[in-house]
Amino acid sequence: MIAQMHEMNEQHLTELSQLLVSVVEDGASVGFLPPLTLEEAAAYWRTVIEPGTYLWAAFRNGEIVGTVQLQLAMKRNAAHRAEIAKLMVRPDQRRNGVARRLMNTAHAQAEAENRTLLILDTRAGDPSNLLYRSLGYREAGQIPRFARSADGELHATVIYYRETPLS
Repeated sequence: MIAQMHEMNEQHLTELSQLLVSVVEDGASVGFLPPLTLEEAAAYWRTVIEPGTYLWAAFRNGEIVGTVQLQLAMKRNAAHRAEIAKLMVRPDQRRNGVARRLMNTAHAQAEAENRTLLILDTRAGDPSNLLYRSLGYREAGQIPRFARSADGELHATVIYYRETPLS
């Protein structure tokens, strides 16, 4: 089940924090480096729900196993676009369609918001590149040495976009 998070209760805060820590420990490039404490993760999640940001969580057996955000561009000249951010799936729940369902939910909301241009970025070489391409995203380019990994190595990031015609 995918549910929009309108507010952050303690249970959800704990599960989202555990999710973030687990994906960072697994090597995900989501803006954090290990070791990431639960307190640091919780501090991040407390700031996410705000005007212009949609947050969804994927639940399996009553527990959060994934999440994604849709961040609406709020400037007047950008009212047609949004950014997909922080797509995460718990490592033991990957390859079960969770990420695809989360992305489809974000796409539906973007359409409802009349956002016809979606952008996102991901580390070059990560499996997520295959998912984004399969969902119709096109590579705009790469930025070399953009994100640092836990071992200190710098990696390129790939910028993707997806256009949706107005209906």
